[in-house]
Amino acid sequence: MSEKSDHITLTLNESSSSSSSAGLSGSRNKSLRRSWNQLPRCQRNLIILIIAAMCISFVFLLPSDIVAKNAVNLDTNGLPFSGQAAVRRNNLGEGHSDDKVISSQGNAGDLSHTNLENILPAPAPQKQEPQPQSDIENVVNIPQTQREPQQPQQEHLNIKPIETAQLASILNNDLNNENNINPKHSNNPDEDRTSIEAALQDPTALPASNGVTIEEFLGRIDLKHLPQKQHFHGPNNERQEAVVNAFRHSWEGYKKYAWGHDNLKPISESSYDWFGLGLTIIDSLDTMYIMGLEDEFVEARNWVNEFLNFDVNRDVNLFEVTIRILGGLLSAYHLSADKVFLKKSIELGNRLLPCFLSPSGIPYSDVNLAALSAHAPKWSPDSSTSEVTTIQLEFRDLSRLTNVTLYESVAHRVNEKVHALEKNNGLVPIFINANTGTFRNYATISLGARGDSYYEYLVKQWIQTGHKGNDFLVSDYIQAIDGVFSQLLKRTPKENHVYIGELINGKEFKPKMDHLTCYLPGTLLLGHHYGMPDSHLLLAKDLLETCYQTYMKQPTQLAPEISYFALTESEELDIYVKPNDAHNLLRPEFVESLYYFYALTGNRTYQDMGWNIFQAFEKYTKVAHGYSSIGNVKNIFNTRPRDMMESFWLGETLKYFYLLFSNNPKEIDLEKWVFNTEAHPLPIREN
Repeated sequence: MSEKSDHITLTLNESSSSSSSAGLSGSRNKSLRRSWNQLPRCQRNLIILIIAAMCISFVFLLPSDIVAKNAVNLDTNGLPFSGQAAVRRNNLGEGHSDDKVISSQGNAGDLSHTNLENILPAPAPQKQEPQPQSDIENVVNIPQTQREPQQPQQEHLNIKPIETAQLASILNNDLNNENNINPKHSNNPDEDRTSIEAALQDPTALPASNGVTIEEFLGRIDLKHLPQKQHFHGPNNERQEAVVNAFRHSWEGYKKYAWGHDNLKPISESSYDWFGLGLTIIDSLDTMYIMGLEDEFVEARNWVNEFLNFDVNRDVNLFEVTIRILGGLLSAYHLSADKVFLKKSIELGNRLLPCFLSPSGIPYSDVNLAALSAHAPKWSPDSSTSEVTTIQLEFRDLSRLTNVTLYESVAHRVNEKVHALEKNNGLVPIFINANTGTFRNYATISLGARGDSYYEYLVKQWIQTGHKGNDFLVSDYIQAIDGVFSQLLKRTPKENHVYIGELINGKEFKPKMDHLTCYLPGTLLLGHHYGMPDSHLLLAKDLLETCYQTYMKQPTQLAPEISYFALTESEELDIYVKPNDAHNLLRPEFVESLYYFYALTGNRTYQDMGWNIFQAFEKYTKVAHGYSSIGNVKNIFNTRPRDMMESFWLGETLKYFYLLFSNNPKEIDLEKWVFNTEAHPLPIREN
């Protein structure tokens, strides 16, 4: 028997068993202490070590066990998540479903509007060795069942690893501040200049990313961070069908005689290249998508993916390429959620950056996309005011999609500089010098050519960023419209047509109004919808009627490029057209305003007005292989076709006709989308 045998086999007698429970407990405790004290020191130490090891093991194994059990829990989408990750997944909201037919829902999928805690992974319970590929996926929180089908391991080796912190800094400019998830305006022009120069070293890389390529960046964007794919029903009445047929007729001629070129010349069955960028294809992308022309859209999308090349050694216009190409690509991305459009948008945005390397920050008008160099136009040292102030919607949207501050920063700085310049009751001259950053002395003031979209983008930028009250853009807009009332607004003496003239040399009134100015009724109504004064609404109605009369008073019922208005009762006509101004380029501006009036009021009278004009286009501009601008709206027997179908015929005019004739005024919801000046819808954001 060992020393402790008599203690281990201890038995209690009758009297002990009948004693109180307190006495029994005390006897047992005393016996156990005596047994412990009688053990050899080495055995006691061994027991202590065993107990300590068991406690330590229990502490480390317990969390893993809990995680393992929680991992089998499913969220509402049937995807495995654990702990806080499941909460974050549910906060992100449901992914889009292609089975559910919706009409123009807001864009909720871009990175800039996702909380940082939703993008970053939940903290791991214990430290693990980093694995580059899985870490990248964790940064953008890719749900397991939404990833691409798993490929053999060797295929993953073809993807260049990106450090987690590096990509996280691209997706989120400030990881430590949840409220700072949108790009900020840089206050340092020198820093922006340095960033531009660095970006131009490789246009296929994301700026300020230490060499992260566009492909690598896009590869890490999962389904939850893509825009919500939009669904449209196609034409729902005979008028819409007629517009779709007009589009198909135009598209077939373009495909046959001008595919891949900028514009169709439908009469000579040839093409015209302005920039060499397939202008008509890209300008038409969102029109085809909205009309439900799936086959045509896919065909155009494939051309963009395979053949759109920005390495073109020719000068292009910053403004035109921004509103047509960049705007068209961004809009197609928001509607279709196809990353090929975002890829091309980022590269184009990079190649346009040299324009902002001017001494003043006011961009040069022309840029060579291959040489990555920019300059003022050859005919003048000045840029058009409307052109330098009508790029901000697109550059801001590009920043919000990539969280690259640079695009928005350089474009918004133009806003700030123009805001600081002296104006005539809020009205701006139509020329500005990129070297000095000042307006041309004694330049014309006009809401038509070279001035128009400055005013349009003041209010549309304000709407795009959540229409907050403390924004100098909207105050500049209100002041400008006040200037219109006091400086430019007149009525004809006999028929009381309200029109907006020009100030030649900044001071001499001229009763001339471009057709381009007919965008203004729609813009005024849109601003009134968001709270602008009632005087804006009254002016919008009067101007809309005047613009309509510029159509109806012509024998072709098509408006001329420029109309003049009588100043005195001695003049024969209240509205007249000079021979050199009698051409019609298939422009969209008045149809655009009719669309806004219908979309915001639901009044079908505006549809009837538009139908009259559409029928005139059908009668006098339709030719065998498309539609052609005409040289004379004043003679139905001699319209003088000009053999040119501009890209905006498909990108703007037919799109606005289609939306105007819809049974649903909110086929594109103007509470969720804002159209750029080329009719490409972009999402409205909270800030």
